[in-house]
Order: sequence, then structure tokens, then C-alpha cells
Amino acid sequence: MQRPEAKRALVTGCSSGIGQAVTLALLEAGWQVTGISRRIPDLTAPAFSHIVVDLSDPKAADDALAKVGPAHAAVHAAGLLRVGTHDRMDMQDGALMWQLHVDVAARMIRTLAPQMPDGGRFVLIGSRVASGAPGRSLYAASKAALTGLARSCAAELAPRGITVNIVAPGATDTPMLKDPSRADVAPNVPPLGRFVQPEEVASMAVYLLSPSAASITGQQIVICAGASL
Repeated sequence: MQRPEAKRALVTGCSSGIGQAVTLALLEAGWQVTGISRRIPDLTAPAFSHIVVDLSDPKAADDALAKVGPAHAAVHAAGLLRVGTHDRMDMQDGALMWQLHVDVAARMIRTLAPQMPDGGRFVLIGSRVASGAPGRSLYAASKAALTGLARSCAAELAPRGITVNIVAPGATDTPMLKDPSRADVAPNVPPLGRFVQPEEVASMAVYLLSPSAASITGQQIVICAGASL
């Protein structure tokens, strides 16, 4: 007997951090994965393909998404963090974060949803600080906007059984955590005594793509090692 064809997922930001962890988890679970990132990931697997693109360029983002073709699921993990207090906010940084976090998510849903099979899945990687945090105003604003986007699209896509959810981690042990640009706003160690691991975020994303999560939509799930307590 022939094995059923594996489901296919798109993962943005697949070359490092949470995006890489999601990619590896999906491949382990038997998915075919198309990854999008600026850098080619150090990853070789028969079920993995890659598109090199700078998602901060709207035209390039649209062209890359158009190449993906029909997919059963998409995880938007690409992003960056730029910090600054209220009197030192850099508006160019803010525009870049909006482009990567919100605009790309919207373009992804707009492009992929019409050709996605009924019962498909979208997962957006948000942040625990979307509700606000000192020194992260513009980052928090871009992540907070994902809630309105996800819930609105979830309501529109619900009749087709397509779900849209947000996984919102707290400080996660990725290269972004060690970015020198955030040296003035160091992360606090959460009550559990350690930072969130990218594999923990990936596991939640993979669960939301599974049949068991078919009734979860329009939700933000926080993974923060107790930081929000």
C-alpha cells in the first residue's frame, strides 16, 4: 500500500531560534516543510525545501509567498526585537518590526488561505510582552496587533474549519535573547528559574497544527515559565 502524502507546512524564520525549532519538530512529525528565511539553514532533509528572501521587503515577501503553493499549515516565526524607552523609540525600528511581525503575517494569510484545504492551520508567534513591558513599546505594539489580526481572520475562516492562533512565549533561549542591541533592557529570569526553551514553543505550535486542536481558534496561548504570574 502507498503511504498517504505528507501534509505540507510553511515556516518563516526557519534558520534559527523558534522558527528552526518548529521546522525540526514538524519534520520529526512527518510533515513536508517549506522554510523561508534570509539565511539558508544548516538543515538537510528530503522533506525540507527553502526559499531565500528578506521578508522586510514587501515585494520580495509577496513573491516568495506566491512560490509556496498550496499548504495545509503555516507558522509565522520570523521577527526581531528592538528595544528603547519612551524617549528613545526609533521609528524606523518600529516600522521594521511592524513589517516583519504584522504585515508579513497578513500577507501570508491573504496568499495561502484561499488555496489552503479546509481544516488548515495558521500559527503566529507572538510575545508575552504584547500587553506591554518597559523598554519594549514598539515591539509590544507590533506583537499586540497580531491579536486583532488573528481573531478577525479566525472568525472569517471558521466556516472552512481553518484555525488561526497565536503562541506567545516569554523570554526564550534563542539568539535574539543574546542580541547586543537589547543590552540596556536585559530579560528577567522567570519564576521557574530558567528561560523558555524554543522546543517548548515548537511543541505547542505543532499541537495547534494537529487534529486534536481543531476546536482551538482565535486564541493566544502564553508560554512564559511563570513570568506572567
